[in-house]
Order: sequence, then C-alpha cells, then structure tokens
Amino acid sequence: MPRIGYVPLEAMDERMREEMRRCAREGTPRPESSAVRAHAPNAFWAFTDSWEAIFRKGVVDHAIKELCRVYVSRTVKCEFCGNQRSIQASTQGLLEQQYDELLNFESSDRYDERQKAALAYTEAIAWRLDVDDEFWERMHRHFTEPELVELGCFVALTFGQQSWLRLLDIDHHQYLAGTDASLAPGFRTPEEQEKTKSSPDYWARS
Repeated sequence: MPRIGYVPLEAMDERMREEMRRCAREGTPRPESSAVRAHAPNAFWAFTDSWEAIFRKGVVDHAIKELCRVYVSRTVKCEFCGNQRSIQASTQGLLEQQYDELLNFESSDRYDERQKAALAYTEAIAWRLDVDDEFWERMHRHFTEPELVELGCFVALTFGQQSWLRLLDIDHHQYLAGTDASLAPGFRTPEEQEKTKSSPDYWARS
C-alpha cells in the first residue's frame, strides 16, 4: 500500500475529478500519483499546470522530453514513472526500442545528435556533473536558449517528482483500475505487470 494514501474520487471537487479521469484515459501521469498529490490541491494543480505547460506543450519537441523523462526514471529507479509511456510521443514516432539504451545513450545508435545532447543535459542535471565550454557549445548547437530553459525546468520538475514518488510504494492498477493508457508493454494488466517484474531482464533489477 502507498505510504501516503490515495484521496478518494468522491472527496474531490468536479474539476479535480475530471483531471483524474483524464489521467486514467490518457496517462502520463497515471491516476495513482495524482491521487496522492490531491491531498494538497495547491500542489496538485501546481504540478498539473506545470506538466501541461512544459511537458505536453512547449517549444522543445515532446518526444525528446519523453526520452529525458524516462532517463530520469532509470536514473532514480522510479518504477512507477519508468513503466509509463507518453502516447503523444509514440504518435510522433518514438519507438519502444529507444527506451532500452537510455543509460548508454552516448554510445547508442538509437538516438540522433539532438536527442543525445538533450540526454547529456539531463545527465548533467541529474548527476550534478561538472561541465565545460565544450559541453555548452554542444548544447547551443542543438537548442535555442528558450529550449534550454524549458528543458532544464522540465528535467528539474520530473527529477524532483520521481525522486519523491519512488519513496511512496505506489503502483499501477491501484486507483481507477481497468485502464491501460500510457502503460509500457508488459504492464497493461496486473497479471502482465507481475510477470514482467519477476523477469531477470526487468530494467529495475539492473
């Protein structure tokens, strides 16, 4: 069970309930994390509005932000977030295989140079790396300053959220169950999820 409980749907106002139904229908985020944030409506809406503005919308291509989001999941081992996929990113051509080599992105041929630069930026933020002029020349070669600001704010938001959610012991199929929107292959039912997590190849075991 989650370390901080889920707020029941009937305890929410209609605007919040509609957002919860959107989470169940579209995912990213899924309903469980939103139902925890609902304890503090100001936090619920601050996250929801920020997520809409800098993840679903914004100046940086959404598929790049999705790769960065899942890179953070792999880095902090947030299984709840790492087992979700953005439907919007998949419609833009992002393939499931592109999630497989995120922690080794520099040596992978699955990513183009712009994607690799975004992931290097994410890595530097998440791991507090020391960077040099060459690093910044690379960033400015691939991104405008508004794009770098948006991407930096997005990585900071998702790194903080996922670091927190990892502690809560929340999982999919626990709130507004019966939908599989945005769930990764192998997680779309409780039975699939149990089987995938018990596999020796499950990403969070490495």
